[in-house]
Amino acid sequence: MPIILDHATHTYMPGSPFQSVALNDVSFELHDGEFLGVIGHTGSGKSTFAQHLNGLLQPNSGTVLVNGVDISAKTPESRKARQSVGLVFQYPEYQLFEETVRKDIAFGPKNMGLGEKEIDARVLAAAEAVGLAPETLDRSPFELSGGQKRRVAIAGVLAMEPACIVLDEPAAGLDPQGRRDMERLLRKLHEDPNRTLVMISHSMDDVARLCDRLLVMERGKVAIVGTPVEVFRESETLSRIGLDLPEGEKLARKLRKAGFDIPEGTFDPTELAKCVAAQVKGGARHA
Repeated sequence: MPIILDHATHTYMPGSPFQSVALNDVSFELHDGEFLGVIGHTGSGKSTFAQHLNGLLQPNSGTVLVNGVDISAKTPESRKARQSVGLVFQYPEYQLFEETVRKDIAFGPKNMGLGEKEIDARVLAAAEAVGLAPETLDRSPFELSGGQKRRVAIAGVLAMEPACIVLDEPAAGLDPQGRRDMERLLRKLHEDPNRTLVMISHSMDDVARLCDRLLVMERGKVAIVGTPVEVFRESETLSRIGLDLPEGEKLARKLRKAGFDIPEGTFDPTELAKCVAAQVKGGARHA
């Protein structure tokens, strides 16, 4: 299910003294089944870009096509196309409101007009997908930890079975264990070849480890597109934009200078340690 932005421009409060161009003639294609990371400095247009993917915001000019359907049109086909893209906002746990976890996860499917048996099946499947125990379903979401609440919010989107899920800073505000749990969840979600993921993040390390491709935004425009390896080669451009390299990439570069043979794309500290240990043990370090 490809999503195409074709010369999309979005201006907030046009014609007013506060007019701001958040997307500026953006053309981009999101590939079916990929995990895309969207990065950029604050105010670069990342969240505006994300909210165009399911029609929450619509371009002032240009078009957004989901599986070939213009989602700005007021037709049953465009409504179905919009529903195929789920959006998980930053700090989604603040949007929980139902009495129980079960009811919260069921809210979206219920609004889709599904029958009770189908809703129950989707709730159970979504809860299992995000790692929520069955006994959690009848608890109040407000009794849960921050990480668990976020899983409930993500399960609520999963229960609508979107082909694409857009997550805005999914690890924001979580403690180290919560961040590790979220990374495992995202990896698990990406195992489904029919599911497309988009993650907006300020963490260069997260996008380097998790994403297939990166979109770098700058002042509402597309600055760089490529694999993590390709994007992080552009260190001078990233620095000019105000973005840093992942810590793993910085360490890898230092190790290469010290004579270790570190393959490009080795961003994970554990993998870096294994490379170094193997070369020290085997005496393969370059002079």
